[in-house]
Amino acid sequence: MLPWLLCVVLLMIALASFARLRLLQNSLDDIGRQLGERLSSDTNNPIFLSSRDPHALKLAAELNVQLKELRRQRQQYENGDRELKEAVTNVSHDLRTPLTAICGYLELLGKGDKTPDQARYLALIADRAEAMRQLTEELLRYSVAAGGEEEPALEPVDLNAAVEEAVASFYGALVEGGVTPRVSLPEERVVRNLDRAALSRVLGNLLNNALKYSGGDLSVVLEPDGSITLSNAAPELDEVQVGRLFDRFYTVESARRSTGLGLSIARSLTERMGGTITARYEEGRLSVEFHFPAHI
Repeated sequence: MLPWLLCVVLLMIALASFARLRLLQNSLDDIGRQLGERLSSDTNNPIFLSSRDPHALKLAAELNVQLKELRRQRQQYENGDRELKEAVTNVSHDLRTPLTAICGYLELLGKGDKTPDQARYLALIADRAEAMRQLTEELLRYSVAAGGEEEPALEPVDLNAAVEEAVASFYGALVEGGVTPRVSLPEERVVRNLDRAALSRVLGNLLNNALKYSGGDLSVVLEPDGSITLSNAAPELDEVQVGRLFDRFYTVESARRSTGLGLSIARSLTERMGGTITARYEEGRLSVEFHFPAHI
């Protein structure tokens, strides 16, 4: 009789342990699910548990403390980022008026009689003033592009036509800069839901980048899968420089009038439209590829 009673007691202990282990497992699964939801959404809700297991409750309490601190840091970052963008926008607007006046006065001075030294100094001042004006415009455009407050105005866009129009608008500047463009388009039309103005800006920035770094050629290829690749010889670049081309304000010394914002803006606009953009450097050639998948 005693052995049977002992077996029953051990069985009950085993069942109770199994039930407790099962409840703990369910609590941990619940914590994991809620933690994923809290991290992926903007919410102040803490993690709730129906379990009374002290270990699970302690873990949930510790995670709630960390989530609260994470939300505080995220809010602080977002506020600081918003204030920085607003400051950049305001400074850009404030600089526009005096720079426009400076450029106007320099143009008037350039029409009068000047000694060779005066003409040289005025040319240097005008060149620097124009560089500042371009930087001011790029700062303003970047703050708008990176702000993300407005959703892209998506509509069906023919990529074949968009590439043709972009190259045609830059053709004169490319030829004048000694760059011979070659365009390759598929026979079938490639259509994606994109922001037409943003796409035009991306293509313009990439073509302008080719003007800065091209060694005399430019290949623009549109693939049926929605990939657009701009490739050109760039003997003055290297892999390290190409790896930083998308960094804000990064400039290569050989670039003419570069603000370091063109490709950064292109990446921001491309990603906001659901695309990706990359750059690589192989055998002396710079290739910038951006891709818009078929589902967008």
